[in-house]
Amino acid sequence: MAEHYDLVVLGAGPGGYVAAVHAAHLGMKVAIVEKEKVGGVCLHKGCIPSKSLLRSAEIYHEMKHSAEYGIRVQDVQLDMALVQQRKEKVVSQLHKAVEHLLKKNKIDIYYGTGRILGPSIFSPQPGTIAVEKADGSESDMLIPQFVLIATGSRPRSLPGLEVDGKFILNSDHALELESLPRSMIIIGGGVIGIEWASLLSDFGVEVTVIEYMDRILPFEDEDISKEMTRLLKKRKVKVVTGAKVLSETASIQENKVQLQAEKNGEILSFTADRVLVSVGRQANIEDIGLANTAIKVEKGVIQVNTYMQTAESHIYAIGDVIGGYQLAHVASHEGILAVEHMAGKKVNPIDPLAIPRCTYSRPEIGSIGLTEAEAKERGFEVKVGKFPFKGVGKSLVFGQVDGFVKIISDKKTDDLLGVHIIGPHATDLISEAGLAKVLDATAWEISQTIHPHPTLSEVFAEAALAVDGKAIHS
Repeated sequence: MAEHYDLVVLGAGPGGYVAAVHAAHLGMKVAIVEKEKVGGVCLHKGCIPSKSLLRSAEIYHEMKHSAEYGIRVQDVQLDMALVQQRKEKVVSQLHKAVEHLLKKNKIDIYYGTGRILGPSIFSPQPGTIAVEKADGSESDMLIPQFVLIATGSRPRSLPGLEVDGKFILNSDHALELESLPRSMIIIGGGVIGIEWASLLSDFGVEVTVIEYMDRILPFEDEDISKEMTRLLKKRKVKVVTGAKVLSETASIQENKVQLQAEKNGEILSFTADRVLVSVGRQANIEDIGLANTAIKVEKGVIQVNTYMQTAESHIYAIGDVIGGYQLAHVASHEGILAVEHMAGKKVNPIDPLAIPRCTYSRPEIGSIGLTEAEAKERGFEVKVGKFPFKGVGKSLVFGQVDGFVKIISDKKTDDLLGVHIIGPHATDLISEAGLAKVLDATAWEISQTIHPHPTLSEVFAEAALAVDGKAIHS
């Protein structure tokens, strides 16, 4: 028997379930189709478990250096079984919270693979959803007024390099490590690769990062990349940039992985206990019935307009399946925007320059808006304010003095073009810059905001003053 809904969401990750809840708040009858567990990759295989491991690594590092704070601890030991137990506890608690949230909002959940059907006896237009159950029992048929595709992504592989889950891993495998290797090669120096480099280094693993571009974190401001490279090397992480991994050279010899990379015409050889492939993520768009629709796919992602509509106006798509910033908070915001557009409300398209980006390494990175190079490429005459964390008292109290805040402004209008942070709690501090962008604030207005002392946020006020050469503590 077919069930009718106002909205059926394919995928219960941070984009899908947030959209479903918001739709329920607007009075819609909503169903979610989920292949695995509600919460999606972010909760079960991404954001939450990786940050739980990063937190354990941070604590381990701090305990090994606690004597600097007058606290002598002997025989500090790392127990990966307990680290994994804590990670699973955090994930389980949040999973139950999402389940409760959906139940409270009377959202129906269908577990299985959802596929979009073409025009049929159920509907004259594509959009009826057939839910194929894992146990092979009869499929459920859902007839919605609107469909929202939020099926997320999976780790991308490197052509020619077979991921076996034992010696050559992706991030899904790395999250389940029961014991740590002595050494790890990380292929890819983007956000995920650098987070893993930081985490494993703090756990005592010998890490080598191989990046194809000429610098790690190639989409961050160049000053941020340089500082992170410096700090990783200070921690004995080997960073090799401008190098192309030669996949065909990879082999397993005596329980170690050997491979080669080409850099400036020279062949470099590497050996490690394990290899982690971290070269981005691939949209989950296969086997969901797109061929039964007029939906357009380019470069592996679904094409949408500024309201998240596909070429089928009643079918929307959000999150990793549409490319762009593959971030949980972006997917959630896109989901809310899509649902409000379905409901006929006036919505404002998302400004990509108002989206904060975060890297949860040690130290953290938070950024928003244009890099200095991007601003200049767009024809802006810029003025830049930069202030180090070591210039504020709370940073010294924390014992974390590396890093800085960099603010980029338009010299002609004083408009805020970009803010880039590397340092303690950067992923929390970047929200002040996000609010400044939404309110169209200038660096001067940030400097006039009274920042409490002693706090890490004072670095913002100083960097804002530095834009006009007026920083107090420099």
